Amino acid sequence: MNADQIPVAFTPPGGYGATFPPLILAGCIEPLVSGAPDLRGIWKTLSATRGGEPVLADDRLMSYTERIEQCGNRIVDCGGGTIADSRADGTEQNGVHDVSAFDYTTPIHVTASYEDGVFVLRPVGMPGIEVTRRLDADGHMIWTRPDMGGIQVVLQRVSEPV
Repeated sequence: MNADQIPVAFTPPGGYGATFPPLILAGCIEPLVSGAPDLRGIWKTLSATRGGEPVLADDRLMSYTERIEQCGNRIVDCGGGTIADSRADGTEQNGVHDVSAFDYTTPIHVTASYEDGVFVLRPVGMPGIEVTRRLDADGHMIWTRPDMGGIQVVLQRVSEPV
C-alpha cells in the first residue's frame, strides 16, 4: 500500500482525547522521500524554553507527547489532541487542513515541506512564521514554534518508528 491509498485523517470533534488514535499510515510501505528526516515514532519532551527561558516543570509543554507517522512524502503528526495530516510538498492544496489545538474548532491551513532535512510548516496567511521539526546530533527532535512566544522543545523518541 502507498500513501495515496490511505484516506487523509482529520481531528475528530473535540480532539482525539488522552489516547492517540489508531495508526493512520499503518501498512504503508512507500519509502520516505529523499531529504525527509525520519521523525517516525512517539516523542516525549525532555526540555523546553519560551523566549529563551526554561519553562516551569508544571508547564504543559513539559508533559507533551506526540506521534509522527511518515510514508513517501506524507507525514501525520498526532499531538495535543489534533491530527495534522499532509504531504510535505510545499503546496497549500496538500497541506494540513484541520483545526487548531487551542480550541479544536478554529480552522487551520498550513503548507508542509522538507527542506535540508528539516520538516517545515508554514501557516497560510501568516508570512514569516515557520514551525520546524529537525533531528539534532543526539537523535533528539527539536521543535520550534515562533508563534507561541518563541518556544523550542527538545523531545526524545520513546518508541520505535511506527
